[in-house]
Amino acid sequence: MRIAVDAMGGDYAPTEIVQGAVEAARTQEYEILLVGQEDVLATELAKYSKVDNLRIVHAPEVIAMDEPPALALRRKKGTSIAVATELVKHGEAEALVSAGSTGAQMAAALFILGRVKGILRPAITTLFPTVSKPTVLLDVGANTDVGAEHLLQFALMGSIYAEQILGRRNPKVGLLNIGTEPNKGNDATKEAYQVLSDAKLNFVGNVEARELPQGVVDVLVCDGFVGNVVIKLAEGLGSTIFQLLKEELTSSFRTKLGAALAAPGFRNLKTMMDYAEYGGAPLLGVKGTSIICHGSSKARAIVNAIKVAADCTEQNMIGLIESSIASSVKGD
Repeated sequence: MRIAVDAMGGDYAPTEIVQGAVEAARTQEYEILLVGQEDVLATELAKYSKVDNLRIVHAPEVIAMDEPPALALRRKKGTSIAVATELVKHGEAEALVSAGSTGAQMAAALFILGRVKGILRPAITTLFPTVSKPTVLLDVGANTDVGAEHLLQFALMGSIYAEQILGRRNPKVGLLNIGTEPNKGNDATKEAYQVLSDAKLNFVGNVEARELPQGVVDVLVCDGFVGNVVIKLAEGLGSTIFQLLKEELTSSFRTKLGAALAAPGFRNLKTMMDYAEYGGAPLLGVKGTSIICHGSSKARAIVNAIKVAADCTEQNMIGLIESSIASSVKGD
């Protein structure tokens, strides 16, 4: 299996991306295609002993985080994300991983790979940490305005991901809303409630935002505007809580002593909340496996994202989504 890694994308590229790719290549049987500026990547790889199942694919250009993604892709055909996506399109790689601009990755997937037949809009997925197990949350940024049919497709794709990759049998699906009653929300969510209720899904109804951290569902669907606000609020709130805890627990000798005793528990909690543990999540609905990583991903996150890419390929995620959407369109 060959997995293309965008080595130039992300806050810590290329150093951390290359390190993650090297670690993945050494511990797994995948062939890693490291995509980026050849001279830069060769310098990074020189820090490590030779890895047989890793090679560089030259991509001379880079998309800056502040560049308009669609415009940049049209002007720059040799960017690392475009070249990596082309490798997937032409069968030279089974999947790609990137921690670069999400907009650029989304645009490259749409322009180069195209949508799965029947999919109205692809969705960006993330794994949201909860007290029990992560919830598949989608969409988290690709589509700010959606209708009931879009939310149904998000639910179908999210359910497949939860079942095939996360091992959730008959995953519970919820609709993010401002109340649990069927008549709550705007026109789109009210209609979506009925559509989801009639679908062949384990739909459990509306879920309020406060219930999300409790892990009450396996899959939670919403529009991309709401989803993006949710994950950024959660990320900021989590960082703030850890910061306040650190300040309080180091404010006196007594609290420092208590903190030392509780340190293992705090480390476990931090691990549960760490996006690096999940690596990345797929852009669902496009004709190829494209794994989106957090922009601040370091080596460990890249290693885990490569594993997610391999799992999605091995489980034939694209084929399962195609058949599921075809079945729903036919009304079977």
